[in-house]
Amino acid sequence: MIYIHIPFCKQKCSYCNFHFSTSLQFKDEMLAAIKKEIVLRKDELQNKTLQSLYFGGGTPSILSGDEINSFIDEVLKYFSFASDIEITLEANPDDLNKSFLKALSSSPVNRLSIGTQSFFDEDLKLMNRAHNASEAEGSIKRAQDFGFENLSIDLIYGSPTSNFEIWKENLNKTIALEVPHVSSYALTVEPKTALNDWILKGKVSNPREEEQNKEFYYLSDFLKDNGFDHYEISNFAKPGFYSKHNSAYWKYKEYLGIGPSAHSYNGLDIRSWNVASNQQYVKKLNSNLLAKEEEFLSIEEQFNEMIMIGLRTMWGIDLDRLNEFSSRLVECFHNEIQPKIEEGLVIIENNHLKIPEKHWFMADGIASDLFIV
Repeated sequence: MIYIHIPFCKQKCSYCNFHFSTSLQFKDEMLAAIKKEIVLRKDELQNKTLQSLYFGGGTPSILSGDEINSFIDEVLKYFSFASDIEITLEANPDDLNKSFLKALSSSPVNRLSIGTQSFFDEDLKLMNRAHNASEAEGSIKRAQDFGFENLSIDLIYGSPTSNFEIWKENLNKTIALEVPHVSSYALTVEPKTALNDWILKGKVSNPREEEQNKEFYYLSDFLKDNGFDHYEISNFAKPGFYSKHNSAYWKYKEYLGIGPSAHSYNGLDIRSWNVASNQQYVKKLNSNLLAKEEEFLSIEEQFNEMIMIGLRTMWGIDLDRLNEFSSRLVECFHNEIQPKIEEGLVIIENNHLKIPEKHWFMADGIASDLFIV
């Protein structure tokens, strides 16, 4: 699978620490550099038949329909598409006007991931989103009108401007709109963001973990009651609408990340990442050089990644795969796992190690306790 990072946004969300620029001055140079990277790295993926192509960012919907199609054409020069390929475009609600959707509907893009975040203006203002509540709802309806059934929306819970009743209304609206996939995250305060600065200055209250915990479990119960599977801590889907792209990440498959700050993985022991600088990225590619660094994962690091990623999913970790690691690691792991089993924090079911869903809000902490050091 291939991920293409489009590093541009109209404006900076208050909570975001992803790599992007709000200046489009050198957009053409960037798009040319990304296409050149596709050429230079065309032989890195073992499987030339793609199951997934994902445009992320940044805000890929800042591009025109022609620009998106030109990237797809470039990828098709070196790879083939599976008959049921999932081609996802991340999009902001304010970009999904009729003209843009018409162009997309005649393109190979068949899945939209819409950055809704909330259906309430007060939340959206705090987040400094470019859209309002009306656009949040209208964009989904317009996308459906243009034939996009495979839709995912992002929702953020635990905002200082929100409360439990507002959160319930966000979820009711999601069900009413018949969206088949939801990615939902607690509002996280990251360093070097406007939100962090506002909290430090006392302008905004800190998100409360207790409230986020409550809203997370309500989210899970509510969506499951409405026909969704809770297949990863932050992801919910109706049957047939699981994200192929994200599922591949969680199942340790190889992927190629193109564009500044994008990450790649060979499915075994090598991770790489591109420089998080538009200027340096373009400069390198203009010289026919890759703007990436890479690391070789030790056996311990591979083991720990499998623990961290696998325990976030409903599938858990196949114990047969863990047993393929060295006997020393497996023995250490079993010594660490037994107290967690006795506490009920993890279970073994059908030869898979899992965290019971009632403990998923603590999953990262549970997993880190099981790391081999």
